[in-house]
Formats: sequence, structure tokens, C-alpha cells
Amino acid sequence: MTHAAIDALSAAFGTKISTNPSVCLTHGTDESSHAPKAVDAVLFAETAEDIQRAVALCAAHGLPVIPFGTGSSLEGHVIPLERGALSIDTSKMDAILEVNAEDLDCRVQAGVTREALNVDLRDQGLFFPIDPGANATLGGMAATRASGTNAVRYGTMKDVVLGLSAIMPNGEILTSGTRALKSSAGYDLTRLLIGSEGTLGIITELQLKLFGTPEAISAAVCAFPSVEAAANTAIMVKQIGLPVARMELLDAKAMEAVNKYSHLNLEESPTLFFEFHGSQASVAEQAEMTADMAAEMGGGAFTWSSKPEERSKLWGARHKAYYAMLALRPGCRALTTDVCVPISRLAEAIMETTADLEQHQLLAPIVGHVGDGNFHCMLLLDPDSEADLRAAHQFGARLAARAQGMGGTCTGEHGIGMGKGAYMAAEVGETGMAAMRAIKTALDPQGLFNPGKMGML
Repeated sequence: MTHAAIDALSAAFGTKISTNPSVCLTHGTDESSHAPKAVDAVLFAETAEDIQRAVALCAAHGLPVIPFGTGSSLEGHVIPLERGALSIDTSKMDAILEVNAEDLDCRVQAGVTREALNVDLRDQGLFFPIDPGANATLGGMAATRASGTNAVRYGTMKDVVLGLSAIMPNGEILTSGTRALKSSAGYDLTRLLIGSEGTLGIITELQLKLFGTPEAISAAVCAFPSVEAAANTAIMVKQIGLPVARMELLDAKAMEAVNKYSHLNLEESPTLFFEFHGSQASVAEQAEMTADMAAEMGGGAFTWSSKPEERSKLWGARHKAYYAMLALRPGCRALTTDVCVPISRLAEAIMETTADLEQHQLLAPIVGHVGDGNFHCMLLLDPDSEADLRAAHQFGARLAARAQGMGGTCTGEHGIGMGKGAYMAAEVGETGMAAMRAIKTALDPQGLFNPGKMGML
């Protein structure tokens, strides 16, 4: 059946289809600890019509379909399960279709990356704020409901997508939302597809909110005597209502990794990275108040940077923290966690997690978008060690249960994929799982769109 499907796809698409073994393996690989698995073929789609035709052919032959952006996901979203799959690569659908500067919005194809969009917007005094670190495609970011370092001020993908177009499992094009900033017209189909991880539709276009470039931007780094002190500072900043744009936590081990990898000379203690946006006066006020709160918690002197090149170096180091931490254990693979808890429980959650790691002697630097209660443990594993993998998954289960027990979630931004399905029932309940399965069955009765993901085996 698969062979017949690939023959039909090859006949229909010619050179747009690849069955090259290395290309197929690349498209069944992401940045997660899950074992890669080659897809059966890759379609380099150039139009929505390409995707429609491919979906129709796959439906006729029973071949699953998995969308692919850049492969930067962290939960195995793009890895096929036992049935194989066609990977639909949207990277060639990379046109910025329109920018409406007066209304602060734009329309883009799904293959546009966040960096490419911001380069295009730079001369218009606008920017797109969602920044997961990786230069992901905007379609992929919407499919996984991504967020990142700016989420504390600008929100996540669910907050900035006004509308979208997607190819549904029946081959039809769904268009949802408008350019208006709000609507109460029927079911919110836009947000149904945001975070659906390719299980309900393949996003082809997005209508996005934009923001004006701030008059002033300033960054600061502050070291603390303990992770608890740093976390409590983050809580205070949030509770007092300071509109910080970024507030990132790195523990001592993460700071060691960042220093080595990015050739910095920062103190190797638990550290908060801040960024402030606004007018010159408001940035100065935010920074002064934040420095005072940090000092109350034992924080050291702020290291300031307002020059663009200095800020780029600082945040570049933060964005490379994933690779920096991998370098702490050469040859390792990383199992990443990304729980999120109510801000008042942040310090408690991190301290209990730190004690858990120490008790089980696990090497796992901690970083976090702590302004919204989200933090990550990077478990560094020997890829050939079953004991390492077992211990990491056991820790992941304990961490997820801890976060859920505090009123939080097992995933703040990475998504469920194939890695966190076991935690879904505890989070949404059996009734919630039944509702999700009903939606999946109604929209994808053959179960061909990214099957087996989101805990729906």
C-alpha cells in the first residue's frame, strides 16, 4: 500500500517528491531525545494546492501525513510511528504576502521563519515578538503553540494569530479568523488548530499581530546566591506588575555551560536575564525597581547593556543554551522538560525539582522563562544507556505530576507530541480526552494526520 502511494505521489509531483534515504531520515528527526525514524517520502510543497493534491492521494492509499517546518521541535512531533508517513515540508512556502503597518498585522505563508519576518519588518519600525529561540517556521510555531523568551510581555502564538488557512484531512481549505482584533462569531477554529500539532490540519497561511519597535530597549544580568532567591525575585517582579519584556533564569550549571560555549565571563551562579522595553523614562524606571527587588533577595550588581550588539551577544548566548548544555556531556542526547506553574508556586516547584535531581544524581541544568512560571530541565543522557533513559523518563513523570499538582501543566510550550501523551489524561481528564478524540475522529476519520500524537494512540 505504501509503495503504491509513493508511486502515485511521484507520478503526480515529479522532482518535488524525494525518497532519498538521507532526506527521509532528516524529516523523521527533530531535536528531541526520541529515536529518529525515516519517513517514506518527502514532498517539498510550493503551494496550498500541492498539499491538497498530496492529502487526497495519501487518503486514497491510507498513508499518514506529517507536516514539517524546520525540525526544531522537542517532543517528536515529526517522527512517524509504525505506519510510516509522507512528510510535507512547507519551507518553500515562504512568502510574506502582505504587511498592514497601519493596523499592526501581516499575512504570511507557513514556511516563513520568525527571523525572516523580522528582517522584512525592520525598516517599517515593526517586529514580531514570539521568540522560541530556534529559527522555526511560523506554521510550525502555530502548530505547537510556541512561545519563548518574550512571552511574559507579548504572550504566545495563541495570542498573536488572528486567523489562518489550513488544509483539512478531507482536502478542503479551512479559513478561520479575520483581521479584526476580536470576534465572537462561532467556535474559535483558529485556536482549535493552534497547538494541534498537525493532527487536525496542515497550516498554510497565518494572519499575525505585529508590534511597534520600542523606543528604548535595555538588558541586564543579575547573579543570585541561590536558585530560590532568583525565583523569588521573578515572582516579586510579576506580582508588582512590572511589564518586563524578558525574564530568564539560568542555574549555576547552565551558566557554566553558557560561559564555555559562548565565550562569556559571567558569574557562574543562579542568574536572571532581564530585558526592558518602552520609552527611555519607563525603561529606566522598570530597571531601577527591578534592581531594588533583586537586591532585597541578595542579588548582586546589575550588568547593563543598552547597545544592540551587546544585547544581541547576551541573548544569543541565552538562545544557544540548549547546545551549550549539550556540550557539557559530549555525545549526549537531551531530554527536555517544560512544565509551567502558577507564578506563586514557581520557587517551590523549582526547589522541589532541584532536590529531586540531586537525590537521583541526574545531570540536568535548569533554565526558565520564569516571568510566566515556565522552566525547563535539560536531562543529559548517554544515548546508548537504557538506565539513563529510564531514569530520565521517571523524573519527567514526577516533574509533570508535581506541576499538575500545583495547578500547572506538563508542557508550557514544547507540546505533547509522542513524548508526553501519558500525562494528558491527568491534565484534561477522561472527559477532556474523549472530547479531543471526538474532534479528531470527526475531522480526520481515517486517522491519517500525524497519527499517534497528543496522547491519542
